[in-house]
Parts: sequence; structure tokens; C-alpha cells
Amino acid sequence: MATETQGGDAAHGEGGGLVFHPMDQFIVKPLFGDGGVGLFTVTNATLWMALAVLCVIGLMVLGTSGRGIVPGRVQSVAELAYGFVYKMVEDVSGRDGVKYFPYIMTLFMFIVFANFLGLIPMAFTTTSHFAVTVVLALAVFLFVTILGFVKHGAKFLELFWVASAPLALRPILAIIEVISYFVRPVSHSIRLAGNLMAGHAVIKVFAGFAAIAAVSPISVLAITAMYGLEILVAFIQAYVFTILTCVYLKDALHPHH
Repeated sequence: MATETQGGDAAHGEGGGLVFHPMDQFIVKPLFGDGGVGLFTVTNATLWMALAVLCVIGLMVLGTSGRGIVPGRVQSVAELAYGFVYKMVEDVSGRDGVKYFPYIMTLFMFIVFANFLGLIPMAFTTTSHFAVTVVLALAVFLFVTILGFVKHGAKFLELFWVASAPLALRPILAIIEVISYFVRPVSHSIRLAGNLMAGHAVIKVFAGFAAIAAVSPISVLAITAMYGLEILVAFIQAYVFTILTCVYLKDALHPHH
């Protein structure tokens, strides 16, 4: 769940102190009933991922269906997002990477909508869960790796061989390059989920302190500042995830050091 700014989030413990549970907002719960979460259970995470997909369809498909010469607000936003991601792919991955633009555009739009939907009070931030971000990162990792071998065959392994380095150092650098390559999906996923989880947890803590009259004004100011920062983080993390995807795609298309 996203930030909840209700005083009820701060409960009094047995010793008279306030007890906060800022991580409770990340618990995956069944949408219907109180049973356990199974493989096919419809959960709060399922709901908010589906809403993110519907938002992407609403903006990019329904919002541009009219295709007016003078675009309306929704069409303008859709065209701005399209041009922004297209230029990113072209600048980072080169002209060869433009053919993979639909996949990268889909990634960016899903992540950015999931991030922003998570800022709605009582919502669930799906991209704060490693189960979601790991799947996205692994999909990118497998995609660029398979693409590299399909396009270049064994020559793709030249990505790990630093030909410009002294000969004696090349085997050591090759080992480092291989390790760093396989660490990519780990850092790719943790960066997105970790930043969102940390920001939402901090806001929840400040929301709990807002129940105390003495610190309430300070907490409200802190929540407002953190919320503004989280709006920025929601976009930046989607941008970082996407631009790293473009960098990895460039390595697959042009593996030579």
C-alpha cells in the first residue's frame, strides 16, 4: 500500500509509547476473503498491477484514438511520453535499437504508472516488491542476452574481453566483466524496489508521528516534503530502469569494447 496519513496508524504499545508498522503497507493480501495467498489468488498486488496496465492502455490507446491534428491534453501527454522514450532509445542504443522500442516503451509506461498509482493513499505500490522488479529485470537480462547470442553468436562473448587492456590483465578483467554482467538483474531490480520501499516507509513513519499533537505540524511538513520527493523519485526510478535497459540493449547490439 502507499502512504497512509491517518492518525490511526500510530498505536499505543503496552509501555505507553507509540508503535509504528511502516512495513505493513507492503503486505500482499487476498482481495477477497481472509485466507492465505495461493498461486491463483487475486490479491491487492494483482489489482494495482491490473490498474497500471489499464492506465497505460487508457493513455496510449484510447487517449490517442482520435489522433487530432491539434492534440488534446491526453494525446499531448501520450505523444510527449512516446517522443521521450523514443529519443532515449535512439540516443543510447543507436538506430539499431529503435526496432525494440515497443518493448522498452511498455516497460517504462508500466513502471511509471505503477509508481505513481502507489502514491495514492491506501493504494499498493507493486514496484516496491522484489517479486515484481526481479521479474522485470530478469526479463530484460534474458532478452538482451539471447539477442546478443542470436545476432553475434560466440562473438557476443567479446563483451567480456577488454581488448584495449594489457594482455596480462585481460583474463582478470574478463572475470570481473562476467561477474558484473550477471549482477545486472540484481542491481536493476533492487534499485527500483529499494528506493520506492524506503520512501514509502519514511512517509508512513512521519504519518504515525502526526498523531502526536506536539510534533503534528512538523510531521505534516515532513510528509508534504517527502511526498513531493516521492513524486520525483517515482519518475526518476522509471527513467533509470528504462535507460539501463537501453544500455544493456546497446551492449547486446554492439558487444565490442
